[in-house]
Amino acid sequence: MTVYFIGAGPGDPDLLTLKAQRIISRCPVCLYAGSLVPEAVVGEAPADARVMDTAPMTLEDTHAEILTAHKAGQDVARVHSGDPSLYGAIAEQIRLLRRDGIDYEIIPGVPAYAAAAAALGQELTIPEIGQSIVLTRMSMKSTSMPAGETLENFAKTGTTLAIHLAIRNLREIERQLIPYYGEDCPVVVAYRASWPDQLFIRGTLSDIREKVRAAKITRTALIMVGPVLGEVKDFKDSALYDPATPHVLRPKVKT
Repeated sequence: MTVYFIGAGPGDPDLLTLKAQRIISRCPVCLYAGSLVPEAVVGEAPADARVMDTAPMTLEDTHAEILTAHKAGQDVARVHSGDPSLYGAIAEQIRLLRRDGIDYEIIPGVPAYAAAAAALGQELTIPEIGQSIVLTRMSMKSTSMPAGETLENFAKTGTTLAIHLAIRNLREIERQLIPYYGEDCPVVVAYRASWPDQLFIRGTLSDIREKVRAAKITRTALIMVGPVLGEVKDFKDSALYDPATPHVLRPKVKT
């Protein structure tokens, strides 16, 4: 048997990959993170499948279900939100699978920042404005951050930040980022991107906290910070399609 770690994407079942959908539809056991993954995502599971919401379960609980499936020779669809490589908490699950000699495979999914950018109708890497994205989070009550991976250190680069698991820590985000980005730096808070009730709150580092408080957003939100999120109109075209910039598939135009 095999355990398939499946990225369910940000929420919209239509953003599930064909491969992910195909695996879910044939696995006799489906364990999904119900706090972030809609039931519709696992709706394609076989009618007689064992489908369990793992939100109230511990690591030991979920592994016990996998061990039971392993003994029965049953494949397991382990469904996580977004892409499982990013804050998917799969590393500790993989460690147990390797310990017990259980095969696994990872199926990537659409990450929240990509879904947010799509809904906003924009590119996040604009020539000469921003060409990098830092995906990070803040400690708060969850796992601590490694030394050096601080918001302030990332802020020194001036690049676009996609901050996870930090919607209740906007005051600290303001304090650390304003000295580097300025009070007027654009901010977008993406709440439940791609869900039917998705909400996008635009503001700046100086006013986003009050706007989020007024909207009563306290969880399931991504904070994005950087100049590319503003009304950027005056920027240089990418060299990708520039006739004066030849590459292997497009020889230099003769003049």
